[in-house]
Amino acid sequence: MALYDHELILISERIDVDNLGNQIPVEASKKVLCSVNSIGSNEFYNASVNGMKPEIEFIIHAYEYEGEQKVEYKGVTYSIIRTYKQSFEEIELTCQRNVGNE
Repeated sequence: MALYDHELILISERIDVDNLGNQIPVEASKKVLCSVNSIGSNEFYNASVNGMKPEIEFIIHAYEYEGEQKVEYKGVTYSIIRTYKQSFEEIELTCQRNVGNE
């Protein structure tokens, strides 16, 4: 069982339409507690073949994840490139840093 001793912000996006019919992206966020893991070398190199650069892995309670595609951790925004449900209670979010977000 993971230690949930870090704060993570899950970010969801949806499209709203204004009164002129323009589509406007809207972000919503929620804070959750997580465990943080580094990426193993095998996973890193296998993902690199497919053009992905996994940097960090978060483990959260599965019931808190609702298909979000981005997270924020310590002020840095990451894209979720893979999810893996470890158990009924936990899900892994493998993430890479968004380009231009150093």
